[in-house]
Amino acid sequence: MASKRLLPTLRRSWRNLSAKPERQFDRIDRIRSFVLRTGRTTTAQQRAIDELGPQFCIPFQDQKLDLNKAFNRSTNPKILEIGFGMGETTAAIAQLRSQDDFLAIEVHPPGIGALLKRIGEMGLTNLRLIQHDAVEVLEKMILPESLDGIHIYFADPWHKKRHHKRRLIQAAFTRLLVSRLKSGGYVHLATDWHNYAEQMFLVLNAEQSLINTSVAAVPVETFGPEDIAQEDGAENEFKPSRAQLESHHLAYVERPSYRPITKFETRGLKLGHGVWDLVYQKK
Repeated sequence: MASKRLLPTLRRSWRNLSAKPERQFDRIDRIRSFVLRTGRTTTAQQRAIDELGPQFCIPFQDQKLDLNKAFNRSTNPKILEIGFGMGETTAAIAQLRSQDDFLAIEVHPPGIGALLKRIGEMGLTNLRLIQHDAVEVLEKMILPESLDGIHIYFADPWHKKRHHKRRLIQAAFTRLLVSRLKSGGYVHLATDWHNYAEQMFLVLNAEQSLINTSVAAVPVETFGPEDIAQEDGAENEFKPSRAQLESHHLAYVERPSYRPITKFETRGLKLGHGVWDLVYQKK
């Protein structure tokens, strides 16, 4: 039995919960699609952060970002990249497509430092970086219908089935992405994990406002009857339907010429690993 000293506190707590019971459901923590690694930031990367960060890094803010202002009043097309790793591909594309502006998001400091270092070495001016969770950046900082393109390359595939709920490409996230794209804008994804590639086209093909630019239909190969969605299944985790398993689907495209093949990707291809590119356009 609670002591008399604790009873007033308990009564106040109960009154607060009873008065506004909905407050405990105001915010449901979502499942994060990344894990903060403790990789070491090198001296050169830290120097790049210190010297170039103030010019090329945009702090996270809980308000909408003026994209043209962020790029020195540039009105060039704006392309968002989510999860750029160490920035090798991002820098190469920004150099090749100098007529476009690229806003690149990454959570890991070594990656931020590495890309800033490349920016300095390559003399790039059309790149801006945000070190933060991409979902919150999209929700809080990016205006609806303000992006001309979105790149998501080699997102963590979360190989084990029990971890599939952590995958970035789910229906709710896709709706958020599409809401930030202009009509005619595109989404380009790439992955080296076949099961994730299939999840990507099944999820994005189901989004009514997207058109898959592929011309080849393929069957589903890596999901089976045991993976079929159940009525009481988790809403934030993709599960195929029986109809999806039994159908052919528009899926992959040839790698667009602007996406370079990384050293990691080259090694995988030599070992016989596949790489799948998917490109969608918003109606």
